[in-house]
Amino acid sequence: MPDTLYFAVSAYAGIGLLFGAGFISIGLSRFDAAAQSAGIAVRLLLLPGAAVLWPLLMLLWLGRRGGAA
Repeated sequence: MPDTLYFAVSAYAGIGLLFGAGFISIGLSRFDAAAQSAGIAVRLLLLPGAAVLWPLLMLLWLGRRGGAA
């Protein structure tokens, strides 16, 4: 049981970090116009939050891509 839990948490964190890296480099400027001029320090500060909230951000990002307001 602990091995399964460890694997699930590790998988969630790994996917979150990969998604977060893509989100702060590409998707962030699509959510906020002010983020286009954000420096690397600001983007790195947002990475942990994007990694934790990746399922929600992914749904929002896909919704924006599909033409939703």
